[in-house]
Amino acid sequence: MTKAALGLGTYRIRPSALSDAVARVAADPATAWIDTAPNYLDGQAQSLLAPTLARHPIPVSTKIGFLTTQTAEDAVDDGVIATGDAERGHCLSLPYVHWQCARNRTELGRDHLDLVFVHNPERTDGDPHEALRDAFTALETEATAGALTAYGVATWDGFETGVLSTPVLHQLAVEAAGTEQHHLRAVQLPVSLVTVTAFVQALDGDGPIAQAAELGWQVYASAPLFGGELADLATRELTALLNPDLTTAQACLLAAASCPGVTRILLSASTQAHWAEAQEALRSPSIPAPTLRKVLDVLATA
Repeated sequence: MTKAALGLGTYRIRPSALSDAVARVAADPATAWIDTAPNYLDGQAQSLLAPTLARHPIPVSTKIGFLTTQTAEDAVDDGVIATGDAERGHCLSLPYVHWQCARNRTELGRDHLDLVFVHNPERTDGDPHEALRDAFTALETEATAGALTAYGVATWDGFETGVLSTPVLHQLAVEAAGTEQHHLRAVQLPVSLVTVTAFVQALDGDGPIAQAAELGWQVYASAPLFGGELADLATRELTALLNPDLTTAQACLLAAASCPGVTRILLSASTQAHWAEAQEALRSPSIPAPTLRKVLDVLATA
């Protein structure tokens, strides 16, 4: 088994810690990655990242979909969304996706985007598949123009509820691109010892993670410690099953990183100590699939 690489998530990170956190990520250029979104940190995440990214050319994934109050006002003023979309706070229309991609480039201080996730398409108003087809069409145009390398879909419960599936996403991308050679290359979803549905499926070689891996897509695991709560929920007995040499948080992080098909773990680490602990955990051997199954079975009966 191979372990996922570590990436910096910016959803929960302290704004004052962002610059130092980026510098820590940059210290390991072989695996460096940052995940952000225009609505993170009250809409300031990308602008706060830009000065440090100018010094450290780290790959970045960003998102389109959610609107902050300011984004909504600006998009309405520019005529790319209607007032109703602004009030809903989520939009995946073709004009808006183009507009938000351009805004992301401006806020990040970059002419080119590495990866753009369609953010929680299950939250869209109307048919999410129709919304995704529109978004993918816009993103294929952006990719063809050289403005982005790839795009993906980031969801919280879209796969678990059945609103989304990897085969359907692939088909929608084919339709948007007009060819099998589309630019949909990644999915992002929660993977942890709490959010276990896709985790269990992956151990059986099924579900969105395994299907994405078969297509050669990257799989980004969000909330691997369930917003920091997992370290308090897990027991020392559970930790001993996973890896007795690690702390509870480290063992839980290693478990998510050992999920077959997951390629990157996103962690919002505000301090040097937390980042170093995560790096140490991921240097440990992967947890074997039978052990992961045993732990997940124990949790299922708890």
